[in-house]
Parts: sequence; C-alpha cells; structure tokens
Amino acid sequence: MQCTVEQLEGNKVKVEVSVDEAAFEHDIDVAYRKLARQVRIPGFRPGKAPRRVIDAHLGADGKRAARAQAIEDAVPKYLAEAVKQHDIDIIATPKVDRVDGAEEESGPISFHCEMEVRPVITVAGYAGLRVELPSITASESEIDDVVNNERKRHGTLVDAPRAIVSGDQVTLDLSAARNGEPVPGLNVEAWLYEVGRGWVAKGFDDVLVGMNAGEEKQFKAVPNGNEDEADFTVKVTKVQELQLPETTDQWVADTFGEFSTVAQWRTVIAERMNESRLNQARNSVVDRVTDELVKLVEVDLPEVMVDGDLRARVRNTIDTFQRQGIAIAQFLQITGQTEEQFLDQLREQSRKAVRVDLALRAIASDRGFEADDADVDAELARIAERAGVKVKRVKSLYEKNDAIGDLKAQIRKSQALEWLVREVTYVDSEGRAIATDILLDQGVDIDPTADTGAGAAIASESNTNEEATSTVDDESPDA
Repeated sequence: MQCTVEQLEGNKVKVEVSVDEAAFEHDIDVAYRKLARQVRIPGFRPGKAPRRVIDAHLGADGKRAARAQAIEDAVPKYLAEAVKQHDIDIIATPKVDRVDGAEEESGPISFHCEMEVRPVITVAGYAGLRVELPSITASESEIDDVVNNERKRHGTLVDAPRAIVSGDQVTLDLSAARNGEPVPGLNVEAWLYEVGRGWVAKGFDDVLVGMNAGEEKQFKAVPNGNEDEADFTVKVTKVQELQLPETTDQWVADTFGEFSTVAQWRTVIAERMNESRLNQARNSVVDRVTDELVKLVEVDLPEVMVDGDLRARVRNTIDTFQRQGIAIAQFLQITGQTEEQFLDQLREQSRKAVRVDLALRAIASDRGFEADDADVDAELARIAERAGVKVKRVKSLYEKNDAIGDLKAQIRKSQALEWLVREVTYVDSEGRAIATDILLDQGVDIDPTADTGAGAAIASESNTNEEATSTVDDESPDA
C-alpha cells in the first residue's frame, strides 16, 4: 500500500491510497471465502467451495461479487492503516467517494478521501492565568454572622407592645383570593412569620411594618412565583421580638460546654469555616482554571467535535438517570425544562469541553509533555482496577481498537492540566493572593478518563478509544 497526505484548508487533509494487485489479491481471496458461505454449490458444504469452483459456478458475476466484497471490506482497513501510518488525528469518520479499479476484473485499486482533523492551535498567555476563587479565610464579619445566628437560635421570643418593625416575629392570619377563589398555599391561620424575609409577595413586609397586634389590612399584590394579582387580607394577632443572649464567657461555657471563653469559641468557628472554605476552593480549582483557560481559545470549533461530545454527554446523562430509576421525561418535568433547553445546556458544556481539549493539547505540545510506556502501563492498571479485570485484558482491548495512541493523548492532556493548576495565580474576590502550596497541598485529583467537567475534555478522544473503554467496563471480573 502506498499513501500520500495533502493538507487542505479548514482543518482537512486529502488522503490518496494505492493498493497493488498482489496485495489486493489477498483481499479477494478473503472475499471468496465469505462468498463461499453465501452460495449453495452441489457437493460442497457452505464455505468449503474453492475459488475456482465458485468462478465456474457463478462465472463473471462471481468475480465481480468477490471484487466488490473485497473492496467493501478492505478499503476501511487500508484507510485505517493510512491514518495510523501518518498519525492523522481524525475527528470524524472519513467517507470514500469512489474507488478507482472497482469496475475492473483484476488489477490494483486506488481511492482518496478528505478527512476532517483536529485543529492544532496555540494558546497565548496560558502561563499567566489569574484565577479567582472564593476566599479561604473567613472575615470577622462572617464570624460575627455565625455567632449571631447561634445567639438567635438560643434567643427568647417576648411580646412587643408596639408597632411591627423589620425582624419581628409576628403571628398572623392570612388569606388570598383571585376572582373569589382561594389561592393555594396562601390561606393560613396563626402563622409565625419573621418580618423582612421577603416571603408571600412583593411589598408584603412593607404592609406589615407599622401594624399593631389586633390590626387587619386588605391589599392587592402579586404572589411570589405568580404573574396575576390577588386580593390579600392579613390580621396580626401577636407581635414578638427576639431577645438575644449577651455574648459572655459564661454564656458560651454554659451553652456549648467545649469552650470556656468567647475568644476560644470564635477561634474554633474561624478554623472550621476556613477548613470548609479551603475544601470548597480545592474542589473548584479544576473547573475555575479551565473556565479561564477557554477564554484564551479563540477559534471556530469544529461542530463534529461538539456534536460527538454532546452525544456522549446525553448518553451518559440518560444512563445515569436510568441507574437511579428516573426517566429523562420525568427529569425534565421535575426541573421544568424543555428538551431543547436540556440539550442547549449540555451543548454549552460540550463546547467548553472541546475548547479545553484543544487548549490542553496545545499546552502539552508547547511544554513537551510525553506519555511513555510506564505512563501507559500505569493508566491501564488504574483502568483495570476500576473495571475489575486483569491488566492484560485491558491492554489487549486497547490494542485491538488501536486506542493506545488515544490513551497517550489523554495522559498528555492530564499532565498539561496538572502542570497548569500549579502554575496559575490564585486570588480571592478582593484580589488577595491564595498560596498555591496551601491550596494544592493534597495534590490534584485529575482522572484522564472521566466523563464530566474537565475530565470530559481530557477523555474526548476517538470512538475507538471510547469503544475500548466501554468494552472494558462491560467485562466481568472473570473475563
């Protein structure tokens, strides 16, 4: 087989393949064996008739049928060899429009096709990324909020012989109707409500402020979550205010036991808040970094890549719902989404995944990251452990599907992402620097074959690799 590759515009290449007569003759022999299983020839069992007998039985029709079968089976094989030989990173299944020599009774064949390939881009400024994360340090005012919430939780309601002010706890009777019919959920008695929460309807709290116990008012308003106005009647039966305990060392010791002073209590609150915030920041690092990274990718995305990722994303989402016993129609109804809105949301995720894919490949090339045999073996071992099968079986499946190259690409992108999250500058919303060593002291958990988030971009390789992975996942431990 001889093959030439010509670069075309628009992320396409033209591949010309020529197969000499001797090589193609072997494919014709294979086609004859397949044809032998399809025709009935007296004296021969199905599949056992030799080529010369088939020719004698079918004549020219047999030769044409065998050559057509050989072309149908062999062209994809030679095309795959050409892709592998020239390391062509195709992103869509190539289509051969014609085969020269197909109408001849013998001789060589040749064919050509255009292939859409993954764009190779450069990403300017990736090493200087500045990523904003939530602050990992609680402010004094935020600690005050926690303290005050605890004080409210241990507060005491007392009657307030005055007009209502915001923050009061009021007991009231409420009714609402529209065209004489009660509005569901808005007809209650002896309801305890904290003024200022913004519940019921816009302006409802303004109506309450200034009222006294025993007063009644009627007004019109649009209930929250509605579009049509309703007629309201509200009667205040009790006005109470929350008296908060004084924050003293004695109160802290009596209330919590584990603390003896206010200062000790506040210190522990700060430590717990800071630990929680640090964990939240760690969990958001990869998403925040890739959010900033995609802003540097200013290229027209190949729709075939977006569509391919979207199909896989939809399939994974539906499979996840099915494992949980939820039908997609039920999910859409619960969330109030249309099918179009659901797909639009996933499509945006796919567009991000494609941009991340292109960017990480560019960074891997720029930084010289490579996946050696040890890296591949380690990743195959990890996949085998996850699937519960032997490493030898996993490697065999990847090799069978010509997916080792795709796995190497995944690993290189994973290396690029790991490098990037350690090199960017992290700041909080106030612009204060967040120390990278504190943020990433537990390492970076990046799964190069994950199906969502940045992992989806890392894993968005060819269909052969997806087939290999899914086949591994389907294997039993005894495979």
